[in-house]
Amino acid sequence: MQKQKKIPMRMCLGCGEMKPKKELIRVVKPKEGELMLDLTGKAAGRGAYICRSAECFRAARKAHRFEKAFSCMISGELYDRMESELENGGK
Repeated sequence: MQKQKKIPMRMCLGCGEMKPKKELIRVVKPKEGELMLDLTGKAAGRGAYICRSAECFRAARKAHRFEKAFSCMISGELYDRMESELENGGK
């Protein structure tokens, strides 16, 4: 009998739900540079996860969950850029 492969789960910063890692978008903070959406999930740096919905992004922004996760201040301009990137499907 073959063992079932364990699916990695992550918590969304917006809604707080545990979901499979593949269903979420990773937000990453590289050692040098600012936060960015990591659509591949492979960029180096500290990561946090969010659902693919703008509502979850806005909820996480409102509650300052990105600042808490990354221990840094985040400008409104950077938030706006990430939100529009999320709404445009990461283009």
